[in-house]
Amino acid sequence: MGTGDASPNETRDETMMPLLPFNEEQGVIGYSIHEFNGASFSGAVFNLSTTIVGAGIMALPASIKMLGIVPGILMIVLVAFLTEASIDMLLRCSHEGEVTSYGRLMGNTFGKWGRIALQASVVINNLGVMIVYMIIIGDVLSGTTTTGVHHRGVFEGWFGSHWWNSRPIVLLATTLFVFAPLVSFRKLDSLKYTSAISVALAVVFVVITAGIAIVRLIQGTAEVPKLFPKIDEISSIWELFTAVPVLVTAYICHYNVHSIDNELEDRTQTKPIVQTSLALCSTVYVATGLFAYLLFGEGTLSDVLANFDSDLRIPFSDVFNDVVRVSYVVHVMLVFPIVFFALRLNFDGLLFPTSGHISLDDRRFTVISASLLAVIYLAANFIPSIWDAFQVTGATAAVLIGFIFPAMIILRDSYGVAIKRDKILAVTMIVLSVFSNSVALYTDAVNIIYRKAEV
Repeated sequence: MGTGDASPNETRDETMMPLLPFNEEQGVIGYSIHEFNGASFSGAVFNLSTTIVGAGIMALPASIKMLGIVPGILMIVLVAFLTEASIDMLLRCSHEGEVTSYGRLMGNTFGKWGRIALQASVVINNLGVMIVYMIIIGDVLSGTTTTGVHHRGVFEGWFGSHWWNSRPIVLLATTLFVFAPLVSFRKLDSLKYTSAISVALAVVFVVITAGIAIVRLIQGTAEVPKLFPKIDEISSIWELFTAVPVLVTAYICHYNVHSIDNELEDRTQTKPIVQTSLALCSTVYVATGLFAYLLFGEGTLSDVLANFDSDLRIPFSDVFNDVVRVSYVVHVMLVFPIVFFALRLNFDGLLFPTSGHISLDDRRFTVISASLLAVIYLAANFIPSIWDAFQVTGATAAVLIGFIFPAMIILRDSYGVAIKRDKILAVTMIVLSVFSNSVALYTDAVNIIYRKAEV
């Protein structure tokens, strides 16, 4: 089935390792944010939606600011449709070949190196996401400075500026006393309650932001938004492409779809589950991006949470500011160990592909966990904003996982499921992904160099 030079036995063993470790007693353990014990439609929608909504929501208002309301909303909807199409490609091939994971599908289609490419992409994507999480925590608790303007953190507002609430110290304390204990759990099931709390806190952020924006609209004090981007010269056009990786990252959920599909009694429900989840998340994204942009206008930052240190022009403004920021920071803290679980599993698989499961080796578990936490902590202190982090992961690993790999699988068509329309769409996805994200990477690199030259 398109496995290159590998023998059938070799292929079966190799492709079981990435993303989905194998347990002889329990079978395949999926790479997922939750263990999907139920087969209900609503439960599957909730779990997939939890996978989709993450730190990307914080950068969506900045994307709307850059693109304008009309193109911004259209892009959110377009990426949602392309995401649904790419997931459908994966599922049709998987169902035809009776494949239970994305990793096995890549291995069966492209052999050992296909499996490794996907595994490495998941590592890069999740590492980038967790760096973004830590940057958000630093921005909110210790403050951030953007274009010469300092936005106070929660601790600064409560206690004033001190060495102990500086960004490096706060992030170090968070790493040692929050993340280290949480990532020490060896089963995802141990984190199911913290995950439920994190979802509720994310909803709090969306509801409060929308409520404040609606009140401001009624009062007539909302910012006047631009419907379309302002284009002065050719460089302005290239600048618009930097919003693409943010939108791509916001919809990456492909590595979790097989876990949901495997748990359903009726697998024909998977497609409507995916469509419902994407519709729900797109609604949340449009609401967050639109209402936050209405609140802060052209002053919207790449991490919109940092905007919540100003006068919202409503009663109890300071209270709402703190509730929004603290609730989402706690949400990020609780999601962090779940994403870390997958990072550690896949990173270990790259380093020790023939060893037993990492949870069974105390030394390997501890060393890899501590090393990854150290890398994330250091990166979060040196990367200036979540926008820059999204450019790297969104334009490389995320676009591979979400669009390029599914398109390559359907073009190879090892299972004979592709029709002409599928192949045309697959080629279109690859061309659009490579072009738009290459431009985004180039533009962002130029901007970073330009910023350093100004310092």
